[in-house]
Amino acid sequence: MALQRSNLEAFLTRTWAQRGLAACLLLPVSGLFGALSAARRISYQFGIAKTQRLPVPVIVVGNIFVGGTGKTPLTIWLVQALRQAGFKPGVISRGYGVHNDVPQVVTSQSLAQEVGDEPLLIAHRAECPVMVGRDRVAVATALLAAHPEVDVLVSDDGLQHYRLERDIEIVLFDGRGVGNGWLLPAGPLRETASRRRDFTVVNGVVLPDGMPSDTVSMQLVGTVAEKLNDRSQTSALSSFVSAEGKHSPTILAAAGIGNPGRFFTLLRNAGLQFEEMALPDHYDFADNPFAAVKADVILMTEKDAVKCRQNDGLRNDPRLWVVPVTAQLDAAFAEKIVEKLRGQSIA
Repeated sequence: MALQRSNLEAFLTRTWAQRGLAACLLLPVSGLFGALSAARRISYQFGIAKTQRLPVPVIVVGNIFVGGTGKTPLTIWLVQALRQAGFKPGVISRGYGVHNDVPQVVTSQSLAQEVGDEPLLIAHRAECPVMVGRDRVAVATALLAAHPEVDVLVSDDGLQHYRLERDIEIVLFDGRGVGNGWLLPAGPLRETASRRRDFTVVNGVVLPDGMPSDTVSMQLVGTVAEKLNDRSQTSALSSFVSAEGKHSPTILAAAGIGNPGRFFTLLRNAGLQFEEMALPDHYDFADNPFAAVKADVILMTEKDAVKCRQNDGLRNDPRLWVVPVTAQLDAAFAEKIVEKLRGQSIA
């Protein structure tokens, strides 16, 4: 389709999956990237560059694989798990495409172009204080000043934002694992796969090669669709599956996320047949990609829906349905995080 992902993105995806000729040619640049990254990390480690400790614990949820691995659902799950354990969490984020030097509050009514699509979704689903901005230390400080009841901060991404001291690091992968295992641009990694962290989570049932033995599995579950213009109107995904002797609706599945295939797989596992529209990650929907689409039903992710509902040309399209997903993880994982926050052994 006209708005499919760019040829460059498709080329990099193929390149990063293996150690082929293209990846090998880029390896010297990866060496330079790795040296600069290491120098920056060491400067913070030995106090050459100053870090900042906040008055409350900080949990960083991030990935070293460039692109989306499912951080937003994991962040929402973590906020809910912390709340159930008696904490009062808040979330800080950079906000994709946000250029504000001044920390900005995120509410469910904020504009995606001003705060970013993922923080907007977190504010809507997690129902906790959320702030965004370029400087995470300044954002965290502002959030704590505005919400003194917050006693733990979750940083949505920010593994490489070393100036912000953190108490727990959670690194998230998906079925792609570490790709070819090389750093950018020869591979998909921002940091080496051996990077230290407290917990490793994989978004998927099958653990890819190279994961630690104590890796936690995360599953994204979605069984219903909600009308974009009336989220109270729901329908089971199974209702979109054609039955013998009945009219089969034509379905388009659209996803502007880091790994659209994950969304498409979820729908196929529900028995649906559809045409795919893999949009660029964080697609802004300034133009209507569905204007020429003849489908009876268009299914989209929640991340796309928070932007579509703010577009007059899309909000009232009766074909648009949202498929919310929920992260499911072992309850023991939440207990380990809480124990570590409270300074107890998790051995």
